[in-house]
Amino acid sequence: MKVRANGLALEVEDTGPVGPAEPVLLVMGLGMQLTAWPDDFVGALAAAGHRVIRFDNRDIGLSEGLDHLGTPNLLWEGMKARLGLPVRAPYALHDLAADALGVLDALGVAQAHVVGASMGGMIAQRVALAAPQRVLTLTSIMSSSSARHLPGHDFLRAVDEVDRGEVTLVVAVVAGISAMHGVKVRCRTGRREAERRRALLVERLQRGELRPAVPR
Repeated sequence: MKVRANGLALEVEDTGPVGPAEPVLLVMGLGMQLTAWPDDFVGALAAAGHRVIRFDNRDIGLSEGLDHLGTPNLLWEGMKARLGLPVRAPYALHDLAADALGVLDALGVAQAHVVGASMGGMIAQRVALAAPQRVLTLTSIMSSSSARHLPGHDFLRAVDEVDRGEVTLVVAVVAGISAMHGVKVRCRTGRREAERRRALLVERLQRGELRPAVPR
């Protein structure tokens, strides 16, 4: 269905119970539609009692396109960003975060667990910065703030350092999404062990045995 969010027509899919259950907002990354979230994953969240909201970002899929703003050269602009030079873009992450909040507004959702993958993780972080009172939990998958001083992505360590006593939903989602995209994993105990442990996490996620991590 289409909703009006931040002045744009965005495609939204709303799954699961509407009511007291805590909603989950899924934000996908660059060039990916809402359908990139696996149906089994969405179904597992809905079966656990969550209202699952996913949407196409602006300029992708069935959401409103902004062709009139022009198409940036991503390679060139990315190189400029790496060099610390000004980047010219038709819109920025804070605009996409406003879109996500607009989706919640359109559906009458005051608060939600916000989950983002890749660029969606960056958008999710911006949502938390812009409206922390509306974010129940934040899960950033395969993502970063893109600050230049940060180390590279290391979800492999997450697979390697799973707490065998209490696997968190965050780590399981990383495992599930990486498996969906065919990402090969490795860890200090070897690739075969990493693949085995990832498969176990995905199975537990599918069985609905996992819950969001609680800060310690």
